[in-house]
Amino acid sequence: MRIGIVCPYSFDVPGGVQFHVRDLAEHFLAEGHEASVLAPADEDTPLPDYVESVGRAVPVRYNGSVARLNFGPVTASRVSRWLEQGDFDVLHIHEPVTPSISLLALWSAEGPIVATFHTSNLRSRAMQAAYPLLRPSLEKISGRIAVSEDARRTVTTHLGGDAVVIPNGVNVARFAEAPVNPSWQGTPDAPTLAFLGRIDEPRKGLPVLAAAMPAVLDRHPGTRLLVAGPGDVAAARERMDARVAAATDFLGMVSDDDKASLLASVDAYVAPHTGGESFGIVLVEAMSAGAPVVASDLPAFVRVLDGGRAGVMFANEDARDLAGKLGDLLADGPERERLCAVGQRRAEVFDWSVVAADVMAVYETVTHSTQEPRASSAGETRWTRLLRGRRAGEA
Repeated sequence: MRIGIVCPYSFDVPGGVQFHVRDLAEHFLAEGHEASVLAPADEDTPLPDYVESVGRAVPVRYNGSVARLNFGPVTASRVSRWLEQGDFDVLHIHEPVTPSISLLALWSAEGPIVATFHTSNLRSRAMQAAYPLLRPSLEKISGRIAVSEDARRTVTTHLGGDAVVIPNGVNVARFAEAPVNPSWQGTPDAPTLAFLGRIDEPRKGLPVLAAAMPAVLDRHPGTRLLVAGPGDVAAARERMDARVAAATDFLGMVSDDDKASLLASVDAYVAPHTGGESFGIVLVEAMSAGAPVVASDLPAFVRVLDGGRAGVMFANEDARDLAGKLGDLLADGPERERLCAVGQRRAEVFDWSVVAADVMAVYETVTHSTQEPRASSAGETRWTRLLRGRRAGEA
């Protein structure tokens, strides 16, 4: 199958959508399909052979984060040329209402179109205002996917119709087989904790974790906090208690291999995010690597952690509760081992072998329905109605 995949966000900066697009394309390529990815990227950004850049993106604030997008007439012509040259059997657009190349591709494309929605934002006034303008284009989508129930609710609330939930994927084996790095590995007297995320972005929760750390250090004086991700390290240190700053190692940006090794080495992974998360891919990565997870009780995180059975949950933005849960976990070796085993079993649900098969089922459904249009909807099932994104009650 010839598959075109459109990513609205720049490949210059790592992010959940970019990783999802990359891994999905590589999985299909490994299975023998033809896959091409279109995405923004700076000229000097190293890109895999299957990725074509539409040029540099500009930063735009949205949903508590900063997205790097690309839009305009020159970009539109590049998108159209890529579509024409690709002659794809199915076009898979990620975040189709984002004002970047995803929306441009939706406007230009014909034929079977699948859209994946990643965003969780039930109060988005921008989406509500844009819907009347976008409705004709959205009707071109043959199959809708949401990466979580939260993302699905955002679709149904603001865009109408429905979507099937297919989660983000992880190469579980790569994380499970990652080597331990002795410099990141903890000991009974000096356990290690990991945080991954942009340190300047408040919703990623580093300030909450920093506020919890003094109480953790009171109970476990040798604890080290390993922080991986981009941002202003000097400013982050200044906001920390002196003891916490001294116990924190800022690793900066880490490679995929180092990320896996970091998660395989620490005594616990902490996800103190405060909102705006529709899934929580890093939780799955941590579970795959064997790291017990301590996460805020965001609905998306609760679902990934199987209602809290596969990890420890704490009250969102409650540094005292986080400190208590972390302190208890670091004091309980058998519990960490139990969570490691439960988490690794839970992670298998999100392996790409499972997730990509579900995505391919959507591709096959929409391409088949396009080739053989039905004269009547009498034989439709709930599955086909959801794939087509139809409103309840439509004939």
